[in-house]
Amino acid sequence: MSLAENASTRQPQPPESSEFKTFAGRLDVRVMRLLLPFLWRENSFELRARVVFALVLLGIAIVANVYVPILYKGAVDALTLKDAALIVIPFALIFAYGLLRFTAAASAEIRDAIFAKVTQRAVRQVATRVFRHLHVLSLRFHLDRQTGGLSRAIERGMRGIEFTLAFMLFSIIPTILEIVVVCAILWTLYDFWFASVTFVTIGTYIFFTLTVTEWRLRFRREMNARDQEASTRAIDSLLNFETVKYFGNEGHEAERYDRAMSRYERAAVRNKTSLSLLNVGQALIIAAGLVAVMTMAARGVKSGVMTVGDFVLVMTYIVQLYTPLDFLGYVYREVKQSLTDMEVMFNLLAVSPEIKDRPGAKPLAVAGGEVVFEDVGFGYNADRPILKGVSFRVPAGRKVAIVGPSGAGKSTISRLLFRFYDVSSGRITIDGQNLREVTQESLRGAIGIVPQDTVLFNDTVLYNIAYGRPGASEADIEQAARLASIHDFIVSTPQGYNTRVGERGLKLSGGEKQRVAIARTMLKNPNILIFDEATSALDSHTEKEIQAALRQVSENHTTLVIAHRLSTGIDADEIIVLDQGRITERGTHAGLLAKGGQYAAMWARQQEAAHLRETLAQDLGEAGAGAELASEGLDPDNLKKI
Repeated sequence: MSLAENASTRQPQPPESSEFKTFAGRLDVRVMRLLLPFLWRENSFELRARVVFALVLLGIAIVANVYVPILYKGAVDALTLKDAALIVIPFALIFAYGLLRFTAAASAEIRDAIFAKVTQRAVRQVATRVFRHLHVLSLRFHLDRQTGGLSRAIERGMRGIEFTLAFMLFSIIPTILEIVVVCAILWTLYDFWFASVTFVTIGTYIFFTLTVTEWRLRFRREMNARDQEASTRAIDSLLNFETVKYFGNEGHEAERYDRAMSRYERAAVRNKTSLSLLNVGQALIIAAGLVAVMTMAARGVKSGVMTVGDFVLVMTYIVQLYTPLDFLGYVYREVKQSLTDMEVMFNLLAVSPEIKDRPGAKPLAVAGGEVVFEDVGFGYNADRPILKGVSFRVPAGRKVAIVGPSGAGKSTISRLLFRFYDVSSGRITIDGQNLREVTQESLRGAIGIVPQDTVLFNDTVLYNIAYGRPGASEADIEQAARLASIHDFIVSTPQGYNTRVGERGLKLSGGEKQRVAIARTMLKNPNILIFDEATSALDSHTEKEIQAALRQVSENHTTLVIAHRLSTGIDADEIIVLDQGRITERGTHAGLLAKGGQYAAMWARQQEAAHLRETLAQDLGEAGAGAELASEGLDPDNLKKI
């Protein structure tokens, strides 16, 4: 029991934050009520039949277990008889005894096999529902959460469902029923005292187990929280392996992990100590109950009131009850923890999405794809506004570029257009339709984006490009790759389009990842295109190729270019300069240069930086070094210091 407890407690738990306490203080029965529909109401006729059949087999096993000691008693008493004519009776009883034991064991195994599909279907349905709900929740929720913690919450919740169904239905409930039936039999066959001592012993055991388990649950939670902390530290460090190496902080990371493991060590010791106390108390109660019942039975046999078979019957019942009861302590602790894990998972379902479709929302009807921002104000926090009265219009089929320094709010515009957040004031429309009035699915289906920070799935290049339009033909995928100037690179690799890109696409360079993202968006072929620093990771030669491809693909598409590198947007129909959340200038490239304002100053600095890169390349004598430096996206102000 201790080994099982120790193994199970290594399962890390999430820290108890406010989001993870929606069900705090509620009865565990509430969690079971959330689970039961997945066992019956939402199941097919076949699975419901499996539930019924499993319960029938459960009843057969209970009856067999209760009747086994009675046959055992009969066999023992028959063996003491002197009549030779009755010599066959004990052997018949022994055979029946063996048959009943086999029936009980076989019923339990067949029951588990039949119920396995019900359990796994419930696990699948709940996990899928939680997974779908997580994708419905807002971007703000996911930015505030630890992804590892969410995946572990689902994983532990799934294990909790499996464990609870198996042991609650087929261990705890059958054991309680057997206790009631056995006490009734002892009272009927003998007297009140046998039943009362058995019942009091078992009641004391259960009360002690529940009380101490509740007391030590805080130690277990603390241990699991510390384990979660250590695991998160390790995952975060390993995901940022290159950064750790860049700064030579291996020792620092090891010290942080060791401090977390030290806290886990202290919590684990307290948990183990409290477990030992629980086990000693349980053993003492069981021993006292056994001694009391054995003494009463022995006196009955000595006085002639009871036979040896009666003594065996009483002892068999007691041992038969105490064996699962000893295991019941572990089962209760695990079921209690499983219910806690299920609370965490169901709590995720209780989180309400920040962005919802309004009742009766209609799909976005795109005619030309005109995008209009009308006096838009927005801030991620109420006390820190990002956009302040921003108004602009992107006519259907035209291109508008938004430029400005870092932190000006450029990328926030793309997030608002995708409706990851709702504006604080003003409104955004597409072809005159307020984004709040249309379905999110249709809105996002009409927009394609090439983001600055491209993150790929840990799958093949083919999968990552095809993600833009699942089900697309290989010919369409290759065409999109050619437009993004990455087809030649893909076919040059040993596995071609089946090359795996690694975790977050780390096996590809920054430029290769960005070209995959461009191909993915081209494959989607949306009505509205957003290029958020789409060529920032490319060298100058490839940038020109991509820009030509982007111009080709953006023809007859409404295009919004978000750029820090001004050369990306010089061919835009209008350039908007954004600074500190406000539009400071707007016009064409030539017009803004002639104006001699903020845009002209930014252009001059970037041209000076480009000239400096070329000079450095010549001084270093490395052909193409200027292009390589350009692909690094070096800050002009930093280059001036060289």
